[in-house]
Amino acid sequence: MKRVPYREMHDELVRVLRKLGFTSDKADLSARLFAEASRDGVYSHGLNRFPRFIEYIKKGYVKIDQEAVPVKQLGALEQWDGQLGPGNLNAWACMSRAIELAQNHGIGLVALRNTNHWMRGGAFGWQAAEAGMIGLCWTNTIPNMPAWGAKNPVFGNNPLIIGFPKPDGHIVLDTAMTQFSFGKIESYRRQGKLLPVAGGFDSTGEITRDPAEIEKSGRALPFGFWKGSGLSLMLDLLASSLSEGLATTQIGQQCDDEYGLSQVFIAIDGQGLGAKAHYEEMLENTLAAIRSAEPATPGEKAYYPGERTLATRTENERLGIPVDEAYWAEIKAM
Repeated sequence: MKRVPYREMHDELVRVLRKLGFTSDKADLSARLFAEASRDGVYSHGLNRFPRFIEYIKKGYVKIDQEAVPVKQLGALEQWDGQLGPGNLNAWACMSRAIELAQNHGIGLVALRNTNHWMRGGAFGWQAAEAGMIGLCWTNTIPNMPAWGAKNPVFGNNPLIIGFPKPDGHIVLDTAMTQFSFGKIESYRRQGKLLPVAGGFDSTGEITRDPAEIEKSGRALPFGFWKGSGLSLMLDLLASSLSEGLATTQIGQQCDDEYGLSQVFIAIDGQGLGAKAHYEEMLENTLAAIRSAEPATPGEKAYYPGERTLATRTENERLGIPVDEAYWAEIKAM
């Protein structure tokens, strides 16, 4: 597979964004978030997602001259309107504000409405952790997952991110409510591979590992079956109510494309109460238990969320970032 240095990828994305009319600062941050996603191994929401981002700009769903603005405030809780600006830039701004609120109040929550796909949601968990904060954020989506026991999609896969700061490599969980994100399903389909475990239903209602069949049916499998389905609903209700934005059902009624989303960003100063010693001891004991666990497969080991990301980041910084050559050629031609 072709590998591209991080700086080359970043600069190529900046070139395209500047050509479309992004300011220098906005192009730099947006390109950085896309390139860092691919650098960290989240290819489906990095370079591979960029052409669709450009498509949505051209369709008018993403408005490059708009940005998130505050609307209401109640103590450490704020409500913002994304004005359909670029989703990754809106998300970065709202997590930045949540961090600022947490620095002043111990906790900060920003609920965002009327925004676009944030691309790699995990980026904002890492953002909080880099600032020394515990971070939580989630988004709703277009309907792409059935309620448990139903056939047609009515829930979103509503990714949830939790970031936990750790001096030598943060712990960051980035998970959709489906067994696989649709970006990952697309990636397996393009590679002509089956999913490693069942990821959805085919058009006859049978559980399958075939990514093409899942895309055709639009029925992704909730993780934990009914548990993932229920958690998806609750995240959607929280995001849409706190932001006074659209719920998943309403997003799906607009058209077949995904825009006008609702999101929540929370930052918590986990050591703000003076519990630094407890925090460090708890963290070390927990990770020691993971490290000492007997591996299920000889030669393997248990990992905490984000640990493999750090290893992938190191490898891709050294060797270059693997790219899907079709996507890379498409972007080079823009």
